Amino acid sequence: MRAVGGRDVSVARLLPWTGTGGKPCYVVGDGTGYVSRRADEVEDIQLDMAYELLGHADGLLAGPGATAPQIHFLASRLRESLEQVQRIAESRGSRLEAALSRFAPP
Repeated sequence: MRAVGGRDVSVARLLPWTGTGGKPCYVVGDGTGYVSRRADEVEDIQLDMAYELLGHADGLLAGPGATAPQIHFLASRLRESLEQVQRIAESRGSRLEAALSRFAPP
């Protein structure tokens, strides 16, 4: 929620998935509804997967035996993961900014 002129208004939250044609999806609310809770779960899964992928990258790149197709596959998954993590950071940054604005002097 964001305080504007002494009243609370809902803030649109960028969701961790996209809609048709890759367009961003948003939910408007106070962050306690079903869609917001589901988005939190999806973000947690995406961040866990990013950590696991980094561990896999460490293992694959530690030795000289990685093949070009393996590195290509790894790079593709890292790009996807980075895109997801960037979306999470953007969403959380916007929500933090909105929350901080509630406490800003008028």
